[in-house]
This record gives sequence, structure tokens and C-alpha cells, in this order.
Amino acid sequence: MNSIEPRKADEVIDGIFHLYRARGDQAYLGEPVSMTDHMLQSAALAEAAGAAPAVVAATLLHDLGHLVHGLADDAADHGIDTAHEEVAARWLAPWFGPEVVEPIRLHVAAKRYLCATEPGYLARLSPASVLSLSLQGGPLTDADSAAFAALPHAAAAVELRRYDDEGKSAAAVTPTLEHFRAGLVAIVTS
Repeated sequence: MNSIEPRKADEVIDGIFHLYRARGDQAYLGEPVSMTDHMLQSAALAEAAGAAPAVVAATLLHDLGHLVHGLADDAADHGIDTAHEEVAARWLAPWFGPEVVEPIRLHVAAKRYLCATEPGYLARLSPASVLSLSLQGGPLTDADSAAFAALPHAAAAVELRRYDDEGKSAAAVTPTLEHFRAGLVAIVTS
């Protein structure tokens, strides 16, 4: 149950949805979808799979850092890692608990982990995801993989990552942002 009044929780979600509407139409980093479409597709996949509400929320919000970091849309093409996962986690932390924020913060590490530990995973990444992987440090080492796997929210981050990887279809039909409002309002924490 959330710890703030419903009106304030709605205001928080209104602010987030405003960002999606104002900046989310930009292309999603070399993929055939917009930023908002990508996050809606990923969240719809999580919801359809029966993911926990916090994972659905994290999946919907995981790339919010791209909308708030203030760097150029093509930063990766210029060799810049935007650290969007850290930006999103910091931006969302005042309103969401660790069950939402930590999988977001860890979703890039989850990609690096899967590249190191799951045969064939790297070969399935899109070209844009391969480019960002190189900027994010490449696959984790064995020691770093073990350390990642031991983190409290690592499994949720890996789950989020899988929905993230699949949410890039130009042909997908998704629910609207408003479809996810009640779930987000229910888990706003402060």
C-alpha cells in the first residue's frame, strides 16, 4: 500500500506521463520504435507474462533516464554512455521503493550479466543494444557476474531485461500509458 495520499500519487504519475508525452516520441536509439512505444511494449509483455506489479512498473519506467538525462539522442553514436539506468533510478527514487528502482538501476548490468552467462544471448541483441553494451563495459567478468547474481534485485533486473529486449517491434500494438496508471499509483511510496 502506498504511503502518500492518492491525489499526490496521481500528481507524480501525471508528471511521469508528461515526460513520455513531451519527449517519448523520439526514436529509441536505433530501434524501429519510439521511446514511449518501447517502454509500453516492454511493460505490456511483463503484464501479459504475469510479472509482479513492481516488475511491470519497473519495466514501464526502465528507460526514463533517456528522457531526463539532457544529453543528445545520438550520444551512443558519439561514444557516450548516458548512464540512463542510474539517472532513472535517482529520478524515481523519491516516489518508488527499491522493488521498482533497483531493477531499473540494474537492468544494464543484467544485460552485461546475460551476455557473460547465457550462451547465445549476445547474438540475439539488436545492433543498437550491442553498441550500447560496448559503451557500458561489455559482458561482466566471472567475478562480477557472481556479485551481480547475489544482489537482492538481480532476478527482477534480469526479468526486466528480457522484456526490454523484446519490446522493440514496429508492429506491436500496446495499451496506453493510462492503462498502467492504477498500478503505478498503487506502488508510489513517498
